Amino acid sequence: MNYRDHITRDPAICGGAPVFRGTRVLLKNVLAGLKAGETIEEILAGFPSLSKEDVRAAIAFAAASAEEDLPAHDTPHFK
Repeated sequence: MNYRDHITRDPAICGGAPVFRGTRVLLKNVLAGLKAGETIEEILAGFPSLSKEDVRAAIAFAAASAEEDLPAHDTPHFK
């Protein structure tokens, strides 16, 4: 999934914070719900303008962000 199809930034919308395309729903609010253990259904109930694909895009965004922060393969693992 290409999260960029669902998540956008526009200085004129929510001060340029990442939102879901066509909405004013902040990405950080959906990620906070996921972090708190909310299900996709619970998130959709709280943000009815979103789709399941939007929530999956938030997960894909978080995964891509985490991947960028992972240490290189030749870095020793911490114990």
